[in-house]
Amino acid sequence: MRRAALLTAVAVFATACGSGDTTTVIGRADSGKLTIGIRYDQPGMSQRRLDGRYVGFDVDVAKYVANELGVKEGGITFKEARGAARESMLENGEADLIIASYSITDARKEKVAFAGPYFETGQGMLVRYTEEAVQGPETLNGRKLCSVKGSTSAQKVKSDYSKNVQLVEYGQYSDCVIALMAGNVDAVSTDEVILAGFAAENPELLKLVGKTFSKERYGIGVPKGDAESRDAVNEAIEKMISSGEWKRALERNVGPSGYEIPQPPQITEKS
Repeated sequence: MRRAALLTAVAVFATACGSGDTTTVIGRADSGKLTIGIRYDQPGMSQRRLDGRYVGFDVDVAKYVANELGVKEGGITFKEARGAARESMLENGEADLIIASYSITDARKEKVAFAGPYFETGQGMLVRYTEEAVQGPETLNGRKLCSVKGSTSAQKVKSDYSKNVQLVEYGQYSDCVIALMAGNVDAVSTDEVILAGFAAENPELLKLVGKTFSKERYGIGVPKGDAESRDAVNEAIEKMISSGEWKRALERNVGPSGYEIPQPPQITEKS
């Protein structure tokens, strides 16, 4: 009887310590497992290779943050988070965190919480290597511009720079790049760091043009209302930066494209 009572007490104590809490991300991390939404098609940032491996800066950030929350690499389930699905994945519980070149915007903050930012970049333009007429967002009137569904990039060009641009949307950036190389669109616009990866993969076919024309702050998406987990994720980001691993991860994944490694951002999304 005493042994049974002792075992019961141990179980109650373990539950009280948080291992049974599944209402927060850090509570679910106690199980040693997390599901993290990432992109599958962004060279240098987040990519699923043919051999099934996940590589890129966002992937390294995901692994670092998960480890700080107590989840080893083997306990991470990566799930594809396309642009238009990122909010719903958090709202429906399909993912615990979203780390997918996820720009912090007021509209998105209505549905999800953000930790970070962990990276800052600007919107850029990718064109065919032989293209001379397109030199920036203001030169796209009457031309076809590609971006992905759920992204604000193409709409910004249309509203602020070239009102007569024809917008073409695909599900993934890789689809836009294929369309660009095939001559079906005239340019692709999204964050420059993403475009730099595609240009590095096809240096004889593609190039970046013009200057960046926006400021994009990448945050880690957390379910709305989970302030405790957001605080823990912010601490992990700050530790990754201060330890030097943030810069090493960028140099390893993004540096080969020639993209200039920026200074780390300041954490602004706090509870």
